[in-house]
Amino acid sequence: MANELDELVGFLSSTQTNVRGAAVDIVRGLTGDGDGLRALAARADRALPALLRLLASSGSGAGQAAADSLVNLSQDGALSARLVSLGAVVAVMDVMAKRDDKQPGLARSLVMLLVNLTQVESGVAALLQVGDEKMQGLYVAKLVRSFCRSSSESEDEDIFEHVASILVNISQDLTT
Repeated sequence: MANELDELVGFLSSTQTNVRGAAVDIVRGLTGDGDGLRALAARADRALPALLRLLASSGSGAGQAAADSLVNLSQDGALSARLVSLGAVVAVMDVMAKRDDKQPGLARSLVMLLVNLTQVESGVAALLQVGDEKMQGLYVAKLVRSFCRSSSESEDEDIFEHVASILVNISQDLTT
């Protein structure tokens, strides 16, 4: 099983779109189970960067599957911190800026990923852009704007409803 899983993680970086898509779909399925999560966590050094790269995939649904996988993996605090160190917050905000109107399911998963990432201190700092005086707070402003705009315009399920949880995470971190 270990060799098969290593091979699967390798397929996440394949040059062939269909191979990457099939691999990320399988990974998404594995992250829905405790044993699968543990097995992938043991290969986080290879799996997390590959899944982050797939977030930006357009079309095929690989971006959605990667986001769903990362949401599940980021429930573990250590993996969340590792994702933040790999630039996950920046990657998520870039993808949201480019695709939230075109792929609402992806945007919803990305917001849920940010909820998990902001449960660790480094994730809060990355989202607040601490240390970059010119950009500090821009990501939060964008999220709040999307939250306010979408909740007032949409009668369907609000894809940005979980932004409130991000704000709670940020405010809790600031008060400690």
